[in-house]
Amino acid sequence: MNKNLRTRSLIIAVVTLVSLILMFGPFNKPKDTKLSWSDFFKPSSLKNNLTENIRLGLDLRGGTHLVLQVQADEAISGITEGNRQKAVDILKKKSIAFNDVRVPGPGQIVVETPDDKAQGQIRDELLKDFGSVDWDVSTRPNAVTFNLKTRAADELRRQATLQARNIIEQRINAFGVAEPVVQLRGREEDHQILVQMPGVDDPERVKQLIRADAKLEFKAVVPPGQLYPTKEAALASLGGQLPGDKQILEINEPRSGRTPLQGFYIVEKAPIITGADLRNAQGVPAQQGVGYNVAFQLKPNGAEKFSNWTGANVGNLLAIVLNDQIKSAPSIKSQISDNGVIEGSFTQQEAEDLGLVLRSGALPAKIVYLEERTVGPSLGADSIRQGVLASIVGLALVVFFMLFYYRLSGVNAVVALVLNLIILLAGLAMFGATLTLPGIAGVILTIGMAVDSNVLIFERIREELRAGRLVASAVDIGFSKALVTIIDTHVTTIVSCLFLYVFGTGPIRGFAVTLVIGLLANLFTAVYVSRTIFIWELNRGGRRAESLSI
Repeated sequence: MNKNLRTRSLIIAVVTLVSLILMFGPFNKPKDTKLSWSDFFKPSSLKNNLTENIRLGLDLRGGTHLVLQVQADEAISGITEGNRQKAVDILKKKSIAFNDVRVPGPGQIVVETPDDKAQGQIRDELLKDFGSVDWDVSTRPNAVTFNLKTRAADELRRQATLQARNIIEQRINAFGVAEPVVQLRGREEDHQILVQMPGVDDPERVKQLIRADAKLEFKAVVPPGQLYPTKEAALASLGGQLPGDKQILEINEPRSGRTPLQGFYIVEKAPIITGADLRNAQGVPAQQGVGYNVAFQLKPNGAEKFSNWTGANVGNLLAIVLNDQIKSAPSIKSQISDNGVIEGSFTQQEAEDLGLVLRSGALPAKIVYLEERTVGPSLGADSIRQGVLASIVGLALVVFFMLFYYRLSGVNAVVALVLNLIILLAGLAMFGATLTLPGIAGVILTIGMAVDSNVLIFERIREELRAGRLVASAVDIGFSKALVTIIDTHVTTIVSCLFLYVFGTGPIRGFAVTLVIGLLANLFTAVYVSRTIFIWELNRGGRRAESLSI
């Protein structure tokens, strides 16, 4: 065996061995799983490993299919309310007289004035903050009305839908769903989102996680931090009327080994920091007692604000408010910079879910479920069985044709084809790609293109043999002439697959990924492996072959 053939054989053996390891290796088993070498080589273990390494899509594995609708008008209501509060602050800061600032509906703010003298100043000052390109202004006696333009409202709805999609995708990815599909659905004005989660065995938990609202705020408890038994008692301490910059919020904090802390605190309405200032949040075991807490880290800007406030309020109480309920109200013992803990005696799942929701941020608007379907595993099993059957039948017919038409050279093509499929499955396992029903179609198409490459090479070799060339020369020229055509067809198909991947949806992307991996594998097997087999055949026995079965 010459040096060139040994090198080629070694490369092919290494690629084949690595591919088999990627396919059948126990890479996706739990860390605490103990598997001996004897167990590893059992057929049942190899089958289980292959099933775990190659992910199946919703159409094969089963799972949950959801269609959600974003109540986009709520986002406009939130922005309108935020602008109302800004308007109050600006008018007070500028000492401009006004009676009231109210919101009759989403996208509309009315500033009531004692007279008409300051209406022009009100319009100019507020438009600086609201944005003159997004708001129309009209005046009437004792009132200035700001109306959000239709174009701006539509853009806010679109942005709310996109933001909701991104947040939902983050939550599902963090939850651990393999290869979920989260994309916009239908017309833009429908504000719908399609969610597909393969293999989800607890869809209700995921639904709650998607819909969960985690409005986190850190607010100052008004000194001296009095805990009132009822809301009425707290209100009475303020003279019976709640100031606009104060809130009365309930606390119900479980305490290990002690009576739960229950009652009402008076807090500042404006938060010190909010969930938007979080850099990270995750559930952690409680250091004392039982249960879990949520540890958080702050972004630089939030850390600076939090550090300044805690440094100036040592001894005062801080209310950690989640969805308008105080989870805990610790006393500030020293200045705190960028780390803290939300103590709430959570269960492990509650702490992990809360940390996940806080990390991904609050949804910009409420969502409702329009459609829910659970795809059973029986449908997936039928699809897999029929797809595998189609692949086997197609492969058998191709093998029969190649052996019948190209005789012993057809064995060369069959070996290259089998190795092509091994590399293809190894590629799916290595990249964590999801195999869908269209992906199986990509596998079948790969078989066809692999055979097409061999046909091109074999016909070129036949032409050279008919022209009277020696066998070795005919093989060399046949491969050289066919190589340009093979590369051209494969590159153009790969470019088409890239467009399918960029602009396609989940199943179409699965088809594109499968086909690209198969095409790259085919360039290796049809050109490199097939030629190596010919080199071995022509030099077998230490002499040059004078004929070729083709």
